[in-house]
Amino acid sequence: MKLVALSFLLGATVIFLATAFWQSAGAPTWVGYVKAAAEAGMVGALADWFAVTALFRYPLGIRIPHTAIIPTRKDALGDSLGDFVGTNFLSEQVVRERLRRVGVARRLGGWLAQPENAERVTAELSTVVRGAVAVLRDEDVQAVMEHAVVRRVVAVPWGPPLGKLLAGVFADGSHHKLVDLVCDRAYDWVKANHSTVLRVVSDRAPSWSPRFVDSLVADKVFGEVQSFAWMVKTDPNHPMRLAVDKFLAEFASDLQTDPTTMERAEQVKQQVLDHPEVQNVIGSAWSTAKGMLLDAAEDPSSELRKRVREGLVSLGRRLSEDDTLREKVDHWVEGAAAYVVLNYRDEITTLITDTVQRWDAEETSRKIELQVGRDLQFIRINGTVVGALAGLLIYAVAQLIL
Repeated sequence: MKLVALSFLLGATVIFLATAFWQSAGAPTWVGYVKAAAEAGMVGALADWFAVTALFRYPLGIRIPHTAIIPTRKDALGDSLGDFVGTNFLSEQVVRERLRRVGVARRLGGWLAQPENAERVTAELSTVVRGAVAVLRDEDVQAVMEHAVVRRVVAVPWGPPLGKLLAGVFADGSHHKLVDLVCDRAYDWVKANHSTVLRVVSDRAPSWSPRFVDSLVADKVFGEVQSFAWMVKTDPNHPMRLAVDKFLAEFASDLQTDPTTMERAEQVKQQVLDHPEVQNVIGSAWSTAKGMLLDAAEDPSSELRKRVREGLVSLGRRLSEDDTLREKVDHWVEGAAAYVVLNYRDEITTLITDTVQRWDAEETSRKIELQVGRDLQFIRINGTVVGALAGLLIYAVAQLIL
C-alpha cells in the first residue's frame, strides 16, 4: 500500500514536470489545467505523507515538534485509553444496563437445562476438583484439620451442649423408642436364659440347702424376674420407666450445671480422643475423603457426578421457568458486577496502562502501523486525488475571474 500511495505521488510529479516543460515550449491552454491539478495533487500527497508518517516516526529522521506521536506519547496514550475504558465501559450504570439487556439468568437457565451442557459443566467441575485435590499436600490438609477441627473439639466443653441436646431429646420423648428396645431385649434375654438364672441362684445358695429347695427358689426368682421384665416392657407408665426418665432428665441437667458431672464428661471426651482407634480415624480422614472424592470425580457414572448433573439441570429449568428466582439471580449478578466495577475499576484500567508502559516504543509503533497502516495509506491516496481536484477547481476559478 505504501508503493501504491507512492506511485500516485510519482505519477502526479511526472505529470507536473511533463506539463511544465510542455508549457515552456508553448503548450495549449488546457495543459495549464492539468499542470495545476498535478501540482496540487503533489502537495496533497506530500502533506498527507507527512501526516501519516508523523504518527509513527520522525519524517526523514528530522525531529520536528509534534511528530513521532505514538513512540513519544505512548504512555500518555495508554493512560488516555485506560481512562476512556474506565469512564465509558466500566461505569456502574453501563454494566448494569448491559447485564439487564443480556438476561444472564434466562440464558444460563436455558443453557443448563440441556443435559449435554450440564454434563459438560459437571466434567469441568470434576477436573477442577481433581486439580485442586492433587495440588493440596496431604500433610498440610491434615495439619489444617487437626488445628481447625480436632483442637476446636477439644477446646469446647462437651458437658453443657451435650446436656442441652439430651434435655431436648428427653423432653419430647424421643428416647422412648430406645427405652422400648432395651426393655424388649431385656425381656427376651430373661426369657431365653432360664438355666442361667437357675445356675446363679444355685451358686449363691448355702451349701447346706437341699437341691430341690434351690430349684424351687430359682424357679420363683426366674418367674418374678420374668414378670417384672414383662411389666416394664408392656406398661409405658411403669415406675421403672418413670425412674429411668427421671434419671435421664437429672443427668442432662447435671451435664449443664453440676461441676463434677461436667468434669467427668471432659475426662470421657479426652479418653475418647486419645483412643488409638480415634487417632487413626482422624489421621486417615483426609486420605479416605481424598480417595473417595477422586474416585467420584473421575467416574462419570458416580453418584456424586450424577447428583451434580441432575442438580444443574434442575437449576437450569428453575431459572427458565421461575420469574422470581430469575430476577434474584439477575440482581445478584448485577450487584456483583457493580461491586467489582466500583471497587476495582482503577486496578482494571491500570492493567491497560501498565501493559502499554511496558511495551517498547518503536515496537509498539511498528505493530500499530502494521494493523492500521493499510487504511492510513488510503489517506495518502485520497490526499493526492482530492488535492488534484481542489487544485484543478482553484485554477479553473482563477482563470474565470482573471
